[in-house]
Amino acid sequence: MFFLQMAGFPGAGKSTLAREIGKRTGAVVIDHDVVKSALLYAIDGGTIDPKLAGKISYNIDWSLIEFQLSQGNSVVFDSPCFYDEMVEKGTGLSNKFNVNYKYVECILDDFNRINERLKNRNQMISQIKEANEDMFNYGLHNSKRPSEDKYLVVDTNQPLENYMDEVIHYLTLEKNHEITR
Repeated sequence: MFFLQMAGFPGAGKSTLAREIGKRTGAVVIDHDVVKSALLYAIDGGTIDPKLAGKISYNIDWSLIEFQLSQGNSVVFDSPCFYDEMVEKGTGLSNKFNVNYKYVECILDDFNRINERLKNRNQMISQIKEANEDMFNYGLHNSKRPSEDKYLVVDTNQPLENYMDEVIHYLTLEKNHEITR
């Protein structure tokens, strides 16, 4: 069993990778955008303060993750990881349920390609439609990574099939070790 925490800038390919991992491993995928969008739709079509909506939806996400882990399910958390407490919660729940903590960061270091993906995806109310360069540069370099555990970084500018086997192999390792592409 594992708990996989995803990281990366919006549009970098986290959801695509998370869904494929779920299909191949049977893990439950908790998608932060789905939870936050449902919350925004439920509260007068998005009139709630976005920061408050984010905080509430993360609380829901973590409750769902904890429940799924308590039921013996592997879990993939599809969310950017820009806050230290995200890694702390992830490692804490992994320890609580004695599951392997895994962390995969999706990197797409191409501002124009990111914006192309953002504009062409099926948009949820919680998702950004376009990035500016400052936002992109901040997001590219500020994912919060586990300090003690090792993690995998994948270049999502490549086709999914080029790195999928490596991701699945990483998830099956009992002890974490750093693998970077």
